[in-house]
Amino acid sequence: MSQTDGGYIPDLSDIHLAHARIRKLVRQTPVINDPGLDEILGCRLFCKCENLQRTGAFKFRGATHAIARMREDGTAGNVATHSSGNHGAALALAARLDGRTAHVVMPENSSRIKIDAVRGYGGQVHFCAATNEARAERLEALVQQGMIPIHPYDDANIIAGQGTAALELEQAVPSLEQVITPIGGGGLISGTAIATRAWGVSIYGVEPSGAADTVESLLRGEIATAFQPDTIADGLRAIVGQRNFRVIRELVKQVLTVSDDEIREAMTLTWQTLKLVIEPSSATVIAAIRKHPEIFGGHKVGAIISGGNIHPADWCALTGTSSDPR
Repeated sequence: MSQTDGGYIPDLSDIHLAHARIRKLVRQTPVINDPGLDEILGCRLFCKCENLQRTGAFKFRGATHAIARMREDGTAGNVATHSSGNHGAALALAARLDGRTAHVVMPENSSRIKIDAVRGYGGQVHFCAATNEARAERLEALVQQGMIPIHPYDDANIIAGQGTAALELEQAVPSLEQVITPIGGGGLISGTAIATRAWGVSIYGVEPSGAADTVESLLRGEIATAFQPDTIADGLRAIVGQRNFRVIRELVKQVLTVSDDEIREAMTLTWQTLKLVIEPSSATVIAAIRKHPEIFGGHKVGAIISGGNIHPADWCALTGTSSDPR
């Protein structure tokens, strides 16, 4: 199966099979609700805390599943990918647990905590310029050296793995009316939309206004490949993938946008109410729910908190908080 040609899209049975493959390796993260936050947002919000997942983000689900499928298929060898950090760290650990090494192409402006995490989990970091074109070129060079590419989001095995978070969310709170996730490359929202399709839940996505390539792509009817992101949400700077865009067009009700200031406010609100330190990408969902009471008000909403990989000092700098949130 090609990793990048926009080919096979997993279905619900694939996500159930993915869950069976990875459930002993991933953490079944908690789903939490806070009455105080509900009152502020005007809805009943249930947060799937993937910031508490192994490697600190939902990405470990997809990476673990991709490696599990390689093992099933008898595919030997080291792997390569590109990532701003969370997928790279996830693949590094998943590969190490399977006796492989992950080579990760990372933009030069990646956060230090995410670079250190990739290396700490056993991955090899290869820096590139901070553009999507540079990522692709550097990754192709590694593939030419014999590495097996695992795309961070435009990959059926990755999408199926990411969908397991929504599967657990729906099992924990079966009466949800809406689910919202961030959108970077689209792996999480694709898996979420497929996993929840049978329950008739309305799916929403959210992007930073400075990285709203999916919104622009939907308006154009084709992927806006030349979009140049500018946002504090470093995990959402990727251009949406081919498979992912197809799923979003078919199954996602609406893609919303939030400003960096709204993201900062949501990071602070999440700490004040849930006592969770989350990265900007995660905070987009809280920001969008707060911004759009006409959509979410009065409903039972599920939100996937995608990751928590941010240094406390960076969290303080972004939110304007003088003290360590811990």
